[in-house]
Amino acid sequence: MRMADLIDANPNLLLMLQHFNIDFRVSDQTVMQLCGSQDISENLFVSIANLYNGFGAKGHQPFTRKDMLQVIEFLKRSHNYYRWDKYPQISSYIRQLQEDHAEKELRLLEKFFNEYFTEVLDHLDYEDNVAFPYFITLLDREKRAEEGELYSSKEYSEHHTDIELKLQDLKNLLLKYVKIDGDLDLRRKLFFALYELEYDLYIHSLIEESILIPSGVSIERAQHV
Repeated sequence: MRMADLIDANPNLLLMLQHFNIDFRVSDQTVMQLCGSQDISENLFVSIANLYNGFGAKGHQPFTRKDMLQVIEFLKRSHNYYRWDKYPQISSYIRQLQEDHAEKELRLLEKFFNEYFTEVLDHLDYEDNVAFPYFITLLDREKRAEEGELYSSKEYSEHHTDIELKLQDLKNLLLKYVKIDGDLDLRRKLFFALYELEYDLYIHSLIEESILIPSGVSIERAQHV
């Protein structure tokens, strides 16, 4: 299929392309042609695209070392998207609402979101500073032999949390309890930003759970054979 047609059917695939660092100008390239021009395996690309399209990661296992390094870079770029795009955007919308409405609930809403995103940042920092360096070392046979086992995919899996779940509470506050009259345009923008963040955080978790962690476990098992 042509990539442009797939994007037209699901615009969320633009987020996927951004995390792959692929330009949105895909011309009339098919998925195979796009992957070839970007030096990304079609197996990896389709597996992640399936997640964005609401399917399981149906690629062929195992993923290659190159695939896994690209997955880690993909996840790192998504971290930057959360930190420098969505968080400032959502915070800005909440502050704009506060300027026009004196409701106490809006101050509580801002406090709730800031506390939530502090948890998100802790999660992202843990992945950037602990989990991802471990997986990169795991993929390097020489370093793996030198450093031994100080960590594991299982430990990361146990530490892993679904950081998108609390966003449901935030949306419920806005949909059910916080009384704001007017400002429908701004409130719609806030909702869309929250839904977009929640959606991509969910895919982010699925990539880790269905691709990164199982691949890490497979490599670790192979070490002990």
